[in-house]
This record gives sequence, structure tokens and C-alpha cells, in this order.
Amino acid sequence: MTEKEYNNCVNQYADNVFRFIVKNLKHEEDSRDVVQTAFEKLWRNRENVGADKCKAFLFTVAYNQMIDHIRKNKRIQLKEEFSEETKVGYQQSNQLHKTLMQAINRLNETQRSLVMLKDYEGYSYDEIGKITGLKESQVKVYLHRARIILKDYLVSKENVL
Repeated sequence: MTEKEYNNCVNQYADNVFRFIVKNLKHEEDSRDVVQTAFEKLWRNRENVGADKCKAFLFTVAYNQMIDHIRKNKRIQLKEEFSEETKVGYQQSNQLHKTLMQAINRLNETQRSLVMLKDYEGYSYDEIGKITGLKESQVKVYLHRARIILKDYLVSKENVL
């Protein structure tokens, strides 16, 4: 990978990687550190990583760095990304966002990561398996269980709008 291809990769995927990590860690500064480390590793391995593989490499490294960070700090509950002072034009939209975030926070770290990779970033089961180190069948099972948890929470009486 040339320096120009690396810069293109940074421009193209930095926001996506950061969004994925911050949604899981719920802490902006820690997320920046994880993303920075992922791009640093891509730079150091640029000769071994082709421009066509940089997205998968970045997400894999960022995911592994995120897991290492969680284990290192032994965090169970993390701060919410959005402050309550944020003004939203529609109260219903704000309530919906809050309910969705509460539902996602009920998932364990693996389930949350899988849901984010599949439903938010659009990766295939095979790609998610490569990123997380899980078998494709495990990815499907964990995603299925995560979606059941989300469904049960979202259709409960207190969350129906």
C-alpha cells in the first residue's frame, strides 16, 4: 500500500471505524485511542495490506483493540455518548433514540459488536466472523440471540410509544 492509498483509506474509513468503536465503548476519548492505534498498525503493516483489504484490516484491528481495552480496564458500565443537554427538535425522536440505546446497552459486548457490525456497518456473516474470530455459525447464533433480547425489550409495555 502506498502513502496515497493509506491516506485514501484514512479519509474513507476513519469515521466508520470511530463510529463503530464509540458505539461500543461509549467513551469518546478511549474510542479515539483505539482508532488511532488501529491506523498506526495499518501504517506499520502497509506493505502487507493491500488497499482493497484495508477496511477489513482496520475493523479487525480496531475490534481487537477495543476488546483488549475493555479487558484491561475491566469496565462493566460505560458513560453514555450523548449528554442530556443535547437539544432534539422532536421529543418522540429523542425518546426513540434513548429507548434504542437502552436496548443496545442490554446486550453483552460481543452481541453489541455483532449487531453494530451487521446492522449498522452492513458486513456479511463471513466478514464479521473474520473480524471477530468467530465461526460464521456462531455469528448467526449470537446475532439471533441478540435480536431476541432487543425485540423483547423494545416491544415491552413500558417501551411501546
